[in-house]
Amino acid sequence: MTRVSLEKLITGAKQGQVVSFPTDTVPALAVRPDKAEAIFELKQRDPNKPLILMGACLDQLQDYVTGTTQEWQSWQAVANQHFPGQLTLVLPSSSQVPNTVNPETPDSIGIRVPNHETALSIFQQTGVLATTSANRSGESPLTTPETINTAFPDVLVLDNFSPITSSGTPSTVAKWTGSGWEILRQGKIKIEQ
Repeated sequence: MTRVSLEKLITGAKQGQVVSFPTDTVPALAVRPDKAEAIFELKQRDPNKPLILMGACLDQLQDYVTGTTQEWQSWQAVANQHFPGQLTLVLPSSSQVPNTVNPETPDSIGIRVPNHETALSIFQQTGVLATTSANRSGESPLTTPETINTAFPDVLVLDNFSPITSSGTPSTVAKWTGSGWEILRQGKIKIEQ
C-alpha cells in the first residue's frame, strides 16, 4: 500500500519520489523536476510529450522561464487573470529546466498553477514539481486513489481524496510565439491571441 497522508506525500516528494494528488482537472503524477525521467518510465511515455511544471504561483515558476521585460509583462497579465486555473502557458524555458522534463522540446516549457487547495498547499511546501495526468500513456486518466494505487504501486498516492467530477474539458494550452499566443488546445479558459 502506498496511499499516504499529506505529510508523508510532501516528505516523499521532497526526497524525489513520484507522488499523486488531485488537481482542478484530473489527478496528477508529480516529481521533482530533476527526477522527471521516473514519470516517463512509469507511464511508458513518449519523450516527445513534455511534462509541465506546476507551482503554487507564477513567482515560484519564474526561474524556469526566460524572456524580455516586455514579454514578462504580457505573461503576467494573462497569469494574473487566469492563475490559479485551468490554463497551461508554454513559455521559453530557462537553463533551470532539466532536459528530462522536456527531452525533445528543450526550448520551451509548460507552466500551470492549478485552482485546487490541496495541490497548492503541496507546491507551497515542495516547490515546483514536474507533472502529468495519472495514467499510462494513451489510456484514460485515473480519478481515484484506489485506481492510481493499483496502476502505480510504487507511487505515493494521497489517501482519501474525493474523486473529482471533471468538466470533461481539458485545460487550455497557450504557447507564446514571441509576439502573441498560439492556442495549442482550447479548454474552458479563452485568452486573446
